[in-house]
Amino acid sequence: MRIFILSIVLFSIFSCTSKKETPTTELSKTTLTEQEIMEGKQLLETHCYLCHNPKMPENEGRIAPPMVAIKAHYINMNDSISKDDFIKEIVAYVENPTEEKAKLFGAVRKFGVMPKQQFPEKSVEKIAAYMYDYQIEEPEFFAAHFSEKLGKPFVQTGKKDTRTEKTKTTAEIGKDIALSTKEILGKNLMGSIQKKGTLAALEFCNIKAFPLTDSMALAKNATIKRVSDKNRNPKNKANTEELGYIETFKKQLANKQEPKPIINEKDNKVRFYYPIPTNTMCLQCHGKPENIKPEVLKKIKILYPNDLATGYNENEVRGIWSITFDKK
Repeated sequence: MRIFILSIVLFSIFSCTSKKETPTTELSKTTLTEQEIMEGKQLLETHCYLCHNPKMPENEGRIAPPMVAIKAHYINMNDSISKDDFIKEIVAYVENPTEEKAKLFGAVRKFGVMPKQQFPEKSVEKIAAYMYDYQIEEPEFFAAHFSEKLGKPFVQTGKKDTRTEKTKTTAEIGKDIALSTKEILGKNLMGSIQKKGTLAALEFCNIKAFPLTDSMALAKNATIKRVSDKNRNPKNKANTEELGYIETFKKQLANKQEPKPIINEKDNKVRFYYPIPTNTMCLQCHGKPENIKPEVLKKIKILYPNDLATGYNENEVRGIWSITFDKK
């Protein structure tokens, strides 16, 4: 069961990293602007932190190494690696992750090889560029762990990101609220899957998803909704306006574009919309019915008699975040 769970984990971009080789991606022809590199931070949080969460304790529910471990094994263990080579190697591994190419051998033994996934164009390049140029969040245990395992002190390379809440754009504030909520929901959901299996995850979504979302809304002083055109819970049904935004995001993902938030401002209120894409883990409960375990499908029908939320493939728009907060 443990091997199965680890093999289908979603946002696990880099559970292990690649040996140095000649990558197929010619990034030397791709020039990233500073703005695109700074986008890498939120892309990192969007695509990576659900599995590679830096806040997760070392031996409690962790399902993949923290992202700083990947950075350390590429840079701290190879002081001469250039930014271009760092990006190329990260991209080359993500394009085709295999055990033979892995560099974090302990991570492979413990967590398994990450599943192959598709990502919007240039997203992985931006994430890797940000990781190289800037210091990223590291767990409290990591420096001591690195020193103990590898026999050398850990000092993270890169500049400090000095942006503050006051300098964040409206879009960044909205994404922070969405990603913080996603992190809480995802951590609890995966904990349920790891400890008790997919049926427990269904129970979690049925009982605890709304209270957890409401608690985050209170903490963030915002209204937070997850809505869909194919809702499972009737409370998650999208309205007419939201349905239009869902279609917009579907087109962007179909064209392999990194979705941009949709923002409406009126009467000192900000209304923020952002997609919720599917991934391998989602398909355990939201995939094609013939691919969902019979006992899980049966439980879905009991908990949600009018369920519409199956039939998805990976990287499709499952729904959107619909968030309202005060304009700063």
